[in-house]
Amino acid sequence: MTSLAAARPPIIRIAGGTFYRHHPSSVPVSGGPTSSAGHPNPPLFSNLNFELPSDDNAQSGGTGASSGPLTPHNWCIVGPSLAGKTTLLHLLRGQHICLPPAARAYPYLATDDVPHRLKSTSRAIRYVGFDADGSGGSGLGPATSAYLSARYESRREITDFSLRDFLLGNTELNPYRESEHAVSQATDDGAIPASLVSRVIKDLRLEPLLDLPVSFLSNGQGRRARIARALLTRPAVMLLDEPFMGLDPPTVASLSPLLSDMAAKAAPRFILTSRPQDPLPSWVSHLIYLRTDSQVAAMGPRDTVLEGLRSYMHGVRSGKLDEDDKIPVHALGEMGLFLTPNGIQGKSFAEDVHVTHASTAVPRSSLTSPAASIGEPVVEMNGCVVKYGERIALGNWSQKAANGTTVPGLIWTVRRGERWGVFGPNGSGKTTIVSLLCSDHPQTYSLPIRLFGQSRLPEPNQPKRPLTFWDIQARVGHSSPEVHQHMPRGLTVRQVVQSAWADTFRAKPQLTPDATDKVEACLRWFAADLQPNLGGSGSTNATSGSQSDDLAWADSYYFGELSFSAQRVLLFIRAVAKGPDIVVLDEAFSGMDESVRDKCELFLTHGETATFAPHSSGTSKQIVKSAVAKQAKVKVQGLSDQQALICIAHIKEEVPDCVREWICLPEANTTAAARFGVLDGPLRTDRRRWDEIWAQ
Repeated sequence: MTSLAAARPPIIRIAGGTFYRHHPSSVPVSGGPTSSAGHPNPPLFSNLNFELPSDDNAQSGGTGASSGPLTPHNWCIVGPSLAGKTTLLHLLRGQHICLPPAARAYPYLATDDVPHRLKSTSRAIRYVGFDADGSGGSGLGPATSAYLSARYESRREITDFSLRDFLLGNTELNPYRESEHAVSQATDDGAIPASLVSRVIKDLRLEPLLDLPVSFLSNGQGRRARIARALLTRPAVMLLDEPFMGLDPPTVASLSPLLSDMAAKAAPRFILTSRPQDPLPSWVSHLIYLRTDSQVAAMGPRDTVLEGLRSYMHGVRSGKLDEDDKIPVHALGEMGLFLTPNGIQGKSFAEDVHVTHASTAVPRSSLTSPAASIGEPVVEMNGCVVKYGERIALGNWSQKAANGTTVPGLIWTVRRGERWGVFGPNGSGKTTIVSLLCSDHPQTYSLPIRLFGQSRLPEPNQPKRPLTFWDIQARVGHSSPEVHQHMPRGLTVRQVVQSAWADTFRAKPQLTPDATDKVEACLRWFAADLQPNLGGSGSTNATSGSQSDDLAWADSYYFGELSFSAQRVLLFIRAVAKGPDIVVLDEAFSGMDESVRDKCELFLTHGETATFAPHSSGTSKQIVKSAVAKQAKVKVQGLSDQQALICIAHIKEEVPDCVREWICLPEANTTAAARFGVLDGPLRTDRRRWDEIWAQ
C-alpha cells in the first residue's frame, strides 16, 4: 500500500531539460580582443532526466530504475576534468538556462511540509565549493587584494569576525538588524540546535579555532569552516563539490562519518562530486558518471552503475568492446574503492581485470633525468616561531642547530637542486611556511630567515642592499589555494600566465621575446586542458607539438570562465613557466583528475621535451621524446639543478616523483617537533613511504 508520505513530490525534478550557459538565441558573448566570433555555447546535459525524492522511502533512481533498500537518496557525480561536474551541481540549484523552462522544478519546496526558511531554492539547496568564486555562500569568497600579504595586514571591519561568529551567521555589520533576524529565525523554525553546533564543531575539529578571525584560517581550515557553516543552516539538500579535496587524512576520517550520519537521516540529502580516482563514501546510494562532453554516461543506483562501468572497462581491455572516446577507460582504473569508517576498502577496477593501472605503475621511460646537484641555500630558517598573540601557529617545539645548541622553533634549509615535500595535518603551519619563504608574511622581517643568502633587514658588513618584497616575488613561482583565491577572475588565460613576469596580478608584465615564447609554448602544450567546451582533457598526445599555433582562445576566455581543474592547470603553468629559483606547489594538483595531473607532473620534470606515448591496453604509460623536442623547438625545460622545489599535498599521487626530501609538521597545539626524512623512491609507487611520513 502506498502511504501518503510516499506521494510527496520530489525536491528536485528535471524532466527532459537541456541547459545552456547563454540563451541559444542571444548574441554571442564577447569581451576579449579576439572574441568577435563569440564563445561556443554547446548544450549541456541534453534531455536530462533527474529526480531527488523528498520521501525517505522513495524507490526510484535517477533513471526510474528500482534502487532497492538504498534510501534515502544521496548522490555522487563522478567524471574526469572538464566533464561538467561543477556545472551539473550549479544547474541543480537553479543556475544556467533550462529549455524548456518548465523542465526544471522544485515541487516539494512549495508544499506545506517545508519550513518557511526553506521555501526559497537558495536556502533549501546549499552549494559548497572551493573554486574561490564566492559561490559557496560562506562569506569566505574571492579576495580582491593585489598581493597575498594583504591577508596578514590590518584587519578591516567588514571581515573582522571570528570563526564562531561566522559559523553562527553573526557577520552583519549592524548588530540590531542581526538580532532581529535571529529572533525571526527562532520564531519561525527554532534556533540552531546546540547539539548540532557542538557535533559539527567537534567532528570538523574546529574547537581551537573558534576565536580566530576567519581571514587567519589556513586553506584546509577554511574548507572545514565552509562545510560546517552550510551544515548549520540545515538545508534540505547540500551540494558538495569535492568536499574531501585538500583535507588531511585525519580530517577526512572524521568528516565522512559526520556526513554519513546526516545522510542516513536525510537531514540534509547530499549530492557530491568526485574524481574517478577518489574513493566513494560508502554511504552514497546513487551515482552519475559523466562523459567528457558534459553528457551523462550512466545514472542510477551506485552498485548498478559501478558494475556497468566495470564491465565496460573489462570489455575494452579484453578487446570485446570498442572504446568510446567520450568515456576513456584510463580514467576508470581506480574506481571501485570506498571510503568507510575503517578506512579505504574494496577493489579497484584495475585490480579486478588484472591490469596494471598507470597511476600505480612506474612509467617505463626512454628518457632519464640527471640527478640534480645540490647547490647553495635559497631558504634558511634558523629557529622560526610564528605567534598570533599567545597562539603559536608554527614552531611550538625545539630543534638542534648545526652548532649543537637547542633552539626554539623551526630549523630548515632548502638548497638549489633539492626537491622537498612538506606534509602535516590541516592547521599545522604548512601555509605559514609558504608565506614566510614567499615573504608574504610580515613576521618574515623579524624572524631568523635568510632568502637567497640575504636577510630581509640590513646586516652589518653586508655590501648588498636587503632584498625587497618584489625581488623575492620575482624569484619564486607559487601555485596555491591562496593564489587561486586572489587571482582576478577578469584576466584572460594569456594574462594569467603573463602575470608571472609582473609585480602584481594586474600589473603590466615585463615580457622579453624569450618570455613571450615560453608563454605561448605553455598555452599550446596545455590547450586541450584549458579550453572550455572541447569535450574533455588529459589527452596525452594532443600537446606533442603538432597542434595548431592559433592561440586566439587564450585572449578570449577569462580565468573565471574556466573549470576548477583548468584554473588549477593555469596556475601551475604560471608557477613554472618562468623557470624561477624556487617553485612552490601548494596543493597545486588537487582538483585535477589523474591524466591531467600526470601530464602536469611530467611537464614539471621534463618541460616540453617529453610526452606520454599513446595508451595501449594492459600497459602503463610510457614517457617518450616529444615532437617539439624532435623538431628542436623546445622553449620550456623541466626543473634544473639551479631550482628548488617545495611541494605540499595530502594525497601521495599528487606528490611529483622527483620529491626526495621531506618534512612533516606536527598537529597544531602540540609540542611535538617537526620530523625530517629522505625518500628512497617516488611516493606514489610505495605506500610504505607514505605511511612512514605520517607515522606519529
